[in-house]
Amino acid sequence: MRAIKNLYTFLSDRPVNVVFWKLYCKLFGIRIPYFQHWKELVNNKVGLEIGGPSSLFTQNNFLPVYPYLKSLDGVNFSSHTVWEGQIKQGKTYNYGGQLGVQFIAEGTDLNIIKSNTYDFLLSCNNLEHIANPIKALKEWQRVIKPAAVLILVLPRKESNFDHRRSITSLNHIINDFENNIDENDTTALIEVLELHDLKRDHNAGNMENFKRRSLDNFNTRTLHHHVFDVKLLEQLMDYIGMKTILTYSSPTDHFIAAVKRS
Repeated sequence: MRAIKNLYTFLSDRPVNVVFWKLYCKLFGIRIPYFQHWKELVNNKVGLEIGGPSSLFTQNNFLPVYPYLKSLDGVNFSSHTVWEGQIKQGKTYNYGGQLGVQFIAEGTDLNIIKSNTYDFLLSCNNLEHIANPIKALKEWQRVIKPAAVLILVLPRKESNFDHRRSITSLNHIINDFENNIDENDTTALIEVLELHDLKRDHNAGNMENFKRRSLDNFNTRTLHHHVFDVKLLEQLMDYIGMKTILTYSSPTDHFIAAVKRS
């Protein structure tokens, strides 16, 4: 067990292959440090997930909160996505073997959901696919209750196809918000086509296929518009008036929990 812990400490400080990391965590039952604190934020509570369901939250995974929830609804931008295939609005959101309500809506426009509805909101590897992160975060903040939490997971660039790109600046994201950028935006396209590492994106195919998919991003939503680290996430939480209470960076992802001020 000591050897496993030493290996975990070694890996935690280094970018690693995503598949290897997931397998390692599953084989040895590795959870996020201080899991109990993350669990308490959602235990026996009613929540909403944007862009899920996510294997990361299932039993025996790195942040296995699904088994502890009272209920969970989900939001996806379309009735057909690259990740989930065909989905249907209604009581069809399958998270860890349980069913919640599936909403079809943009992450930046949750008008079908009333304000102050949920006890928490989850989002895993989703915010980077949204052109206007602050607009999305403000909507996510709106639909959770006072003192409720956002728990966000975003990819760590060093371990994926964004490793050649720079972390997006806070000013850039604020400008996108002030200019009301929508999901048709292609500002990031030139950088993505130049710096995207296809060797680390097996689903993208060759450059011709990747370019075609990227140009059709409004329908596919596969582009990473922005690149995040924990510092930027903390700045965004502060900008929208939320208080960061937990952060962590694994070899593959950044994690943050922030509370909505009363």
